[in-house]
Amino acid sequence: MAEKRDYYEVLGVSKDASSADLKNAFRSLARKYHPDRSEEENAEEMFKEIQEAYAILSDEQKRAQYDRFGHSGPGGGSPFGGFGGGGFNINLEDLFGGDIFSNIFGGGGGGNGRRSRRRGSDIRMFHTVDLEKIFSGSQEEVEVELPVSCTQCAGTGAKNGEISDCRECNGQGRVRMRQQVGPFVQDVVRDCSSCDGSGHQIDERCSYCRGKGKEIKATTLRFNIPAGAESGTRLRMRGKGEPAPNGKGEDGDLFIEIDVEEHLWFERSGADLIMSLPLGYSDLVLGTSITLSHVDGKDLTIKVPAYSNSGDTLEIKKRGLPRTRRSGRGDVIVLLKLHMPKKVDKKSRKSLQELKDVLGPKDILERIKADAKERRN
Repeated sequence: MAEKRDYYEVLGVSKDASSADLKNAFRSLARKYHPDRSEEENAEEMFKEIQEAYAILSDEQKRAQYDRFGHSGPGGGSPFGGFGGGGFNINLEDLFGGDIFSNIFGGGGGGNGRRSRRRGSDIRMFHTVDLEKIFSGSQEEVEVELPVSCTQCAGTGAKNGEISDCRECNGQGRVRMRQQVGPFVQDVVRDCSSCDGSGHQIDERCSYCRGKGKEIKATTLRFNIPAGAESGTRLRMRGKGEPAPNGKGEDGDLFIEIDVEEHLWFERSGADLIMSLPLGYSDLVLGTSITLSHVDGKDLTIKVPAYSNSGDTLEIKKRGLPRTRRSGRGDVIVLLKLHMPKKVDKKSRKSLQELKDVLGPKDILERIKADAKERRN
């Protein structure tokens, strides 16, 4: 049999810990290892050990005996015999000041009252816009079908909206249970399975919505897309989500997720716009000027200097998208690429052959060495 751990070690406190220190340590560990909620493999064993340690150390007389005699107790033998036997029955509800699940795990309402009204589920939808709308921001109006409370039963799901208290939980929405965990007994409060925690029951369903309490209705939505928004940006419309269950509570929210369409030649990097510009060899050597339509409504002129190389980048300052977190605009970054024709006619091939001797490097090995030296410098 494994040797029992020191109770102070189990709770992670010192031997001079106060009652408040003990309670805080126990509450923290109970949250972590409660068997109904913890994903730890040894949660049940750890919870038993924590309960046992707290049951002894929180009792002044038993703590004094433990400090003096250790686990064997004053009469020797097991800790159960030494400290009174019969297991430990810690009232977790009293310790945590109400329903254990509402205090440890964030549930709503106290253990003695009706469960707090539940909230409807949130809904997410996608809305696609082009880069031009992202540049200036836009006001959008779309018609979508969304669930709303049934007009015939006011969202209750019951005929004429008439509902009654659940007979299983007397309208409380919660039921109290005594649970045995190994040698320990604890009281827990859980959602009533008969009414799913609502506290209500339907005697006769609404024929219009078949008891669902909601219907699908075409709804016009109006919302603003901020300038510079990125794909994945979410807009929140309060109360436009799923109706509250049984028509009582708060409706959920609608989240509109923005999806920005791909542009024909621009890629986006934050507020910067990046594009590849394919050019012929003569354009790179002699230089050229290209004019394109731009997302800001004004023409974008790209001036390519003479003797440019494929792979060079040009920056056009402050012609990108608006910055969302500070003022100003991003840049347009142009990557120059050499356009290679798929096929060349005989006349052009002859002209290229004549230019080869003029434009091509005389000694390829020396040219490679020179380029490497330029890159290092």
